[in-house]
Amino acid sequence: MALANLSIAFPTLGAAERRRVGRRSFQHLGLLFVELAATLGRPFERALAAISFEGLEHLRGVMATRGRALVLTAHLGNWELLAAAHRLTGYPLAIVVRPLDSAPLNQLAERLRRKSGVELIDKRGGLRRVLRTLADGHIVGIMLDQNAARRESVFVPFFGRPASTSKSLAVLAVRTGTPVVPIFIRRDGRRHHVTIHPPLAPPMVNNTERAVVELTMRCTAAIEAAISQVPEQWLWMHNRWRTRPPEEATR
Repeated sequence: MALANLSIAFPTLGAAERRRVGRRSFQHLGLLFVELAATLGRPFERALAAISFEGLEHLRGVMATRGRALVLTAHLGNWELLAAAHRLTGYPLAIVVRPLDSAPLNQLAERLRRKSGVELIDKRGGLRRVLRTLADGHIVGIMLDQNAARRESVFVPFFGRPASTSKSLAVLAVRTGTPVVPIFIRRDGRRHHVTIHPPLAPPMVNNTERAVVELTMRCTAAIEAAISQVPEQWLWMHNRWRTRPPEEATR
């Protein structure tokens, strides 16, 4: 699966290089879980000391002018440490989550999230809670890099191929007027670097449905750009293009 996905994303890359990236992606995932276990077993400040920021002024500007923000991110770098890093910004954070398929890994992730003081919102039926959290002046983080069921998605380009992508973040942004701030983390040796980008430009159309598609495209383009910088730190083993557009499914 990883090699097939890499061939879609990087068709001009040699087979040996794609295998190298795929292998390092698995190594990165293993290291991520080792880091999570180590973080749970020592003072939290040690983990935070290994995190640096770039572009924090973008988030501060949004919070100063709008009082709330939707954070766009992905399963890139050590994304669990990214959630923990909110303590360095001074802003309260809630993240929309889906329980992991592996119960032990899900328990490990939840322990770390609660230790860091992050509010967890179950994506199943969590709309009212998200709206209340935004109204309270908090940041809400949503990952948008996984395959979504057709009933809750729109198809937008991801590395040149239509990908079924959750429209939840764009719907929230369009309906509430909340800015979307892309934030990603990457591993740099033994340290972790967080990059906070300027808020995405709001859609320039009056039709709500078209606005949701346009904003979802911008979100996905931001994720693609972040992955392209450190492709070995993304989950290439995930079947990102599993759900296909109706016109392909009927062929």
